[in-house]
Amino acid sequence: MITPASLHAFARHCDAAALAPLLSAEAARRQIDTPARVSAWMGQMAVESAYFTVFSENLNYSAEALVATWPTRFPAAIAARYAHNPPRIANRAYAGRMGNGDEAGGDGWRFRGRGVLQTTGRANYAQAAALTGLDLVAEPDLLLAPANAVLAAGAYWQSRAINPLADAGDIEGVTRAVNGGLNGLAARLVATQAFRALCKT
Repeated sequence: MITPASLHAFARHCDAAALAPLLSAEAARRQIDTPARVSAWMGQMAVESAYFTVFSENLNYSAEALVATWPTRFPAAIAARYAHNPPRIANRAYAGRMGNGDEAGGDGWRFRGRGVLQTTGRANYAQAAALTGLDLVAEPDLLLAPANAVLAAGAYWQSRAINPLADAGDIEGVTRAVNGGLNGLAARLVATQAFRALCKT
């Protein structure tokens, strides 16, 4: 179901020739092996990675965007001091959660979102390391390599038992399992449906 041709039709700006074999092999390894499962997996990864073109989180926010995105972390009174400084933004935005230390410790930037499912936070990197055998805590940039990014995505999907949610057509449930909430749900539905249509061709 995941071929260079189908991936190119789905995500025109990615390196379909390189990524399709990785995605196909990982899907087979994790029993992501029906149109419902494959389309849900591909839809989630597409939204998280800008259709397989962005493997590292973009944290270059304006002051206004910081207030809108993280109002409690960046109140208007301080947002301008952080604007357009991705390391400082990450260190404040992700401080004290997801296994990260405080803002000064630098974990927010060190463990910012990477990979095709945007693994974020020290605890999630540690979990991904345990699932994949990659030393992602010591070397988080390993998730920038497409093969590692796909491996981590498949391992995460399997570890969270997401296939049954996909079988039920529960894309809200799939999204919660991947994202922790319903961020970008409409886009995820569109992407899932788009790949599902390609499974029929």
